[in-house]
Amino acid sequence: MLDLRPVFFICGVLLAILALIMLVPVVADLSLGEEDWSAFVKAAGVTLFVGISLILANRAEGFRLNLRQAFAFTVLSWLIIAAFSALPFAFSKLEMSYTDAFFEAMSGITTTGATVIIGLDNAPPGILLWRSILQWLGGIGIIVFALAFLPVLRVGGMQLFRTEAFETPEKVLPRAAQLAAGIGAVYIGLTMLTATVLWGAQMAPFDAVNHAMTSIATGGFSTRDASIGAYPPSIQWILFGAMIVGSLPFVFYIDAVRGRFDPLAKDSQVRVFLGVLAVAVLLVFLWLVFDRGESMGAAITKAAFNVTSVMTGTGYATEGFDKWGPFPFAMFFLLMFIGGCAGSTTCGIKIFRFQVAYAVGRVQVSRLMQPRGVFIPYYNRQPITDEVAQSVMGFLLFFVLSYGVLALLLGMTGLDPITALSGAASAIANVGPGLGPIIGPESSYTGLNDPAKWLLSAGMLIGRLEIFAVLVLFLPSFWKE
Repeated sequence: MLDLRPVFFICGVLLAILALIMLVPVVADLSLGEEDWSAFVKAAGVTLFVGISLILANRAEGFRLNLRQAFAFTVLSWLIIAAFSALPFAFSKLEMSYTDAFFEAMSGITTTGATVIIGLDNAPPGILLWRSILQWLGGIGIIVFALAFLPVLRVGGMQLFRTEAFETPEKVLPRAAQLAAGIGAVYIGLTMLTATVLWGAQMAPFDAVNHAMTSIATGGFSTRDASIGAYPPSIQWILFGAMIVGSLPFVFYIDAVRGRFDPLAKDSQVRVFLGVLAVAVLLVFLWLVFDRGESMGAAITKAAFNVTSVMTGTGYATEGFDKWGPFPFAMFFLLMFIGGCAGSTTCGIKIFRFQVAYAVGRVQVSRLMQPRGVFIPYYNRQPITDEVAQSVMGFLLFFVLSYGVLALLLGMTGLDPITALSGAASAIANVGPGLGPIIGPESSYTGLNDPAKWLLSAGMLIGRLEIFAVLVLFLPSFWKE
């Protein structure tokens, strides 16, 4: 059997840290005279007890993660954190069932942004802050995970971004700590900058902090029922910039702090991402102007904000964009799957995989035309190895299959086709709002049945951890020596 002691030990450490973080909303509730602070104290106590128990029961000298333990840690850590992050919701005066609490926590930590809470305008400040903290932690967590673990685990073509610092699974944890320190400093700096700019634009300080955390994390949780529709266009443009910042590779920001701006300017996935985003915004803008008769100023604001929110997987909304007509409806559905750049806080398939698939497909067409020719696919001016090409193609296949299976299972729970199809897309691409009257941008997931919520929670986890990291655990051979 696979030795899970190192995995449980590290999970215990993470739970102990999570328990301490739960005390932050306690301060928020106490400072604002909210009595719901006790929910976080109870949750912190339970979480700390389990965390310390795992540490004491599994401690040993010289822990090193092998490849299979790294896979197990990847999935179990996110699952355990979501399970215990749900406790404040379950203990709060919102009186959420554990199903709803787990759904909200999983949506937060995976930066999906789907919510089952109605009445955010009157929700306890500690709960609102906790939702934002979960997305903020999930954002930096997925950056480190994508840059440290996925290249080593050879998941979905991420070995393209492998460096000498992460040659073996045994090096992941210490190197990941160093990587997290550098990215964490940049991440905190960008969050503080966004909060300051939002505050300067007349957003209330509490709202500014929350939206800064959820925009840089491209998570999309808001403190208002109307989401960003409750704020003026100036706020939308600030968050538009923050979402783009969260969608670019964070390692390039570290280079920029050191005075090296060339990597960010020359990276092909950055240019393609910005190009695709610009084209999508332009098309929706033209539709709003010529089909719906919107003024050019209002149309460009709506198009830029909502297209960016959906494509980056943030999930903010200003209004029911699924009601803008058939073309925007289809456009937003497709944009759900795209995502941003590798090494960012975004979700979805990621731009670099489309680039690799296009390069490989182009070579195959060229070989059909010239069977004796020698054609090599390239990414970022580097040849794409067969291993990377196969990994990306495998990822795309299983992404589509996972989406199809999830949509079918949601349909079996009784959901209508639009809700099932858009809900599956929103979950597995970690976008947040779906389409249609039930889970559309102006609605929440609270009306869904419990089986659908558990299925969507599983879809969020599978999508956030890049499919293979989860599916490999279902192989019987994985658990054998």
